[in-house]
Amino acid sequence: MNGTPLQVVGLTGIGEVHAGDDVAGLVVDALHAQRASLNDGDVLAVSSKVVSKAAGLSVTATERDEVVLRESRRLVAARRTPTGVARVVEAAAGPVMAAAGVDASNVEGDVVLTLPPDPDAAARDLRERLHELTGAVVGVVVTDTAGRAWRTGQTDFALGAAGLDVLDDLRGTVDAQGRDLSVTARAVADEIAAAADLVKGKTRGVPAALLRGLADLVLPGTEHGPGARSLVRDAAGDWFRLGHVEAVRAALGAGGVEPPPVAPGPVPERLGRAAEVALAAGPVTGGAVTVEGPELHLRAADEFSLGALTQRVLSALWAEFLAGLVQRGPDGVVVRVVELPR
Repeated sequence: MNGTPLQVVGLTGIGEVHAGDDVAGLVVDALHAQRASLNDGDVLAVSSKVVSKAAGLSVTATERDEVVLRESRRLVAARRTPTGVARVVEAAAGPVMAAAGVDASNVEGDVVLTLPPDPDAAARDLRERLHELTGAVVGVVVTDTAGRAWRTGQTDFALGAAGLDVLDDLRGTVDAQGRDLSVTARAVADEIAAAADLVKGKTRGVPAALLRGLADLVLPGTEHGPGARSLVRDAAGDWFRLGHVEAVRAALGAGGVEPPPVAPGPVPERLGRAAEVALAAGPVTGGAVTVEGPELHLRAADEFSLGALTQRVLSALWAEFLAGLVQRGPDGVVVRVVELPR
């Protein structure tokens, strides 16, 4: 931030965490074992896994699907996989992520963990406990892992935060060339989480990292800041609130139709899904859709209903990356289908 060198050190030796453990105490012990200590202005990044384990937030793996639904505020997208239905949801903990953050990685036994219900509160508790044990005023980031809509792979982000400026809002300033910055606001809490993961990793059993050199981001005393929840877009600012399939189905009132598979599949299968979506909950009197080769044949009780059904079919086809060429048939409407580029 200010040219100060940044040090990122993984805290080894914490070991398996169990319900009731003092996470702050484990962190301090790990620091002492590495002949290190917390200083004012340090930032501690801790995996949500250890926070959830210490809080006893585990359930049997057989309950996973039920727990995902319980930990979800709303569905963003769903796809069928060989092992079940993969759901991207707005998690009760705040962010949009796969399976509401319910996860079995780095967990002993046949159980899965849920996220802390209030990650910012968990970060505040950890910050206060660290101050109690060490006297140091530090920032705390509770980290988790998520994919990104526009890029392959996963990265760590700030699930919870305390004692930290989570956003470096540069709007109203100028860049190095003197140009006005009108949009740029750096999500520094997420950058901290990602930097910490470079030393924590996913397979090394290192659930925490110490970051030194970010004191200008750390808030004084008992000022905890807005937390990581302030980084979650609200509905008004969310341009990508639904997946494209889910948006079409929501508009057609067809949310109850089984999710499509991850791979789209052959055209006849996609035509069948589009027909099911078009007919679901639709105000079409006497509507019927049959698949005949690369065509859909539509019938309805009257001209108005036939027109309504045709428009529903065209919308449903779009969600399957298909377009329809409409022509009048002897008994209704024929929609010849062509594939859209992806």
